[in-house]
Amino acid sequence: MSTTTNATNRAESSPGPIRELNPIALASAGAIVAAAVMVLLGVFGAVGVYEGAVRMMEQWHLFFEPTVVGTVAGVIEAVIITFVFTYSVAWLYNVFAQR
Repeated sequence: MSTTTNATNRAESSPGPIRELNPIALASAGAIVAAAVMVLLGVFGAVGVYEGAVRMMEQWHLFFEPTVVGTVAGVIEAVIITFVFTYSVAWLYNVFAQR
């Protein structure tokens, strides 16, 4: 039975300082952050705080409004956009890091 850990196996399988990004993990983390920011802006908009930032989000996001339905729609929109964008960035990084 082997006593090596997963961290040891990952370190040994990497040829040098360049490591491969996990696109799903990075995209998921970015989507969670985007969802949290949209919820905060929805709450801030409902209470009347940071109205400038709320107005900007209303301009930039098609479905966002400082209401419950608008916040949920904005969260869904932000999660999808952020997931696709960060997944693409991680994928491109992995393509260029292999060269």
